[in-house]
Amino acid sequence: MRVAVVGGGVNGLCIAWQCALNGQEVTLFERDRLLGETSGHSTKLLHGGLRYLEHAQFRLVREALLERSWWLEHVPEHARALELWLPVYRGLSRPRWMLGVGLTLYDALAGARRIGRHRWLAATDFLALHPDLKAEGLAGAFRFYDGQMDEAALGGWIAAQARAASANLHEQRPVDALTVDGQVTVAGQGEAYDAVVNAAGPWAEDLLLRSGIAPRYQLDLVRGSHILFAEPVSAGYFFQVPGESRVFFVLPYQGRTLVGTTEVRQGLAEPIACSEAEAAYLVKAYNAYMREPKRVEDIVASFAAVRPLIRSASDPGRASREYALERQGRLLTVYGGKWTTARALGQRVARAVAQMGKESHGVH
Repeated sequence: MRVAVVGGGVNGLCIAWQCALNGQEVTLFERDRLLGETSGHSTKLLHGGLRYLEHAQFRLVREALLERSWWLEHVPEHARALELWLPVYRGLSRPRWMLGVGLTLYDALAGARRIGRHRWLAATDFLALHPDLKAEGLAGAFRFYDGQMDEAALGGWIAAQARAASANLHEQRPVDALTVDGQVTVAGQGEAYDAVVNAAGPWAEDLLLRSGIAPRYQLDLVRGSHILFAEPVSAGYFFQVPGESRVFFVLPYQGRTLVGTTEVRQGLAEPIACSEAEAAYLVKAYNAYMREPKRVEDIVASFAAVRPLIRSASDPGRASREYALERQGRLLTVYGGKWTTARALGQRVARAVAQMGKESHGVH
């Protein structure tokens, strides 16, 4: 069975990998370079999505926690457990009881695969360990764990697994159009496949529309920007943006401090870059909690990516992080998806592709 995968982000790579493991003849087309867009500009976390619990996305969190464990166990050279602290400030963050309930549920959903149980530390004890945070209004902090990755190295590892399973991965090969009967047009030349998977991320809906195919779902394209400071922070922190329900991370990463992220709606024609307003926003949020303030001029690097969320809320911060699959004939389109759950998504798509093959041969 010949399968074409469109898109060389982490979801496309995992789909190619898992389909190839199933014995399919897989060809992947990436318009630029592998992991060159959204998948190469993330917050560098392998996490269950603690904040998704507020919106009752329990299935997604459970799956992500299990997949987090898989990455940490099977690719320890590129992924590691990360201790995170969630400080509780009076008037600046959600109350302690609410966060405690959420973390208890987070531990429970991870089950035997949890990295470690969360714990509470009183303000005095916490500040003795983390004097870089402001003391005023601090009630204490929760400690919990998630995973951190070197996304370029981990993405390279996934690509190597796909190639080892005999998947053909092509860069600089943009797809012009698709059809529901399995036709893929590249550089004006059409070729037929038994199944086509549209995993083009933020461009998935646009590719369907350009091909004259009506999508069932609409994507909410949301830019997430990050900034980096030269000096490494002493620990990983998970804060609430003052005056908002949004949260952001301050993380140690490769000898620097990574701060992110934002949520700004974006069009495909707009440049994907951290704006001056976003940089100032992240610096202000950082300074609300850290004793040594930073200036925008202290930023040594920044990056941004567009996340393809399924349109489900007027506020992009409340939009579902779930993914969805839509089948139209021999065409399967992937909407949404996360780094952490990319392998599970790949397995699900591989099963759907295998079922398409059975149907085409009259096997049920």
